[in-house]
Amino acid sequence: QVQLVESGGGLVQAGGSLRLSCAASGVTFSFTEIDWYRQAPGKQRELVATINSDHNTYYADPVKGRFTISRDNAVNTVYLEMNRLKPEDTAVYYCHTLWYIDYWGQGTRVTVSS
Repeated sequence: QVQLVESGGGLVQAGGSLRLSCAASGVTFSFTEIDWYRQAPGKQRELVATINSDHNTYYADPVKGRFTISRDNAVNTVYLEMNRLKPEDTAVYYCHTLWYIDYWGQGTRVTVSS
């Protein structure tokens, strides 16, 4: 059974940093593309960043230059390093993978105060 478990969210002041983790199980992790999405209150869920099995990455425009996605295949974990956080980064952040079907984690809340 595929499971994605996020951690690392919290409350931070604008300009601060957080590192989110997504621990995956039930997949051949090194072959798996993992995405981070976020959903702000009253808004649709949006893609934030992606890392594939070759460690190629993609970033949405609002986070380019501030967020870094990485993976450690030895511990089946993907990270999202978030720097220079802004109030508009406030959202619930979800880990996602497509392993025959879509799988989502339970989400971790990030709140950035101004």
